[in-house]
Amino acid sequence: MGVLRIILTVIYILICLALVVLVLMQEGKAAGLGAISGAAETYWGKNKGRSMEGKLVKITTGLAIGFMVLAVVLNLTIF
Repeated sequence: MGVLRIILTVIYILICLALVVLVLMQEGKAAGLGAISGAAETYWGKNKGRSMEGKLVKITTGLAIGFMVLAVVLNLTIF
């Protein structure tokens, strides 16, 4: 079981590093400025899921879920 814990810890560290990089790659979102400036009605606002920013958000969400699941698994005392 010690080998499995080491492998999961390495995967956990890689996910941590990937999350840091992905969060830094995303553009900042000022609170409420999109609705005030009308940016929500633009072409890019409508197709956010297909843009590079949309893909980064989806990947970040998946990695965050993996991060939380691995954190729970690594804290179990079965290893």
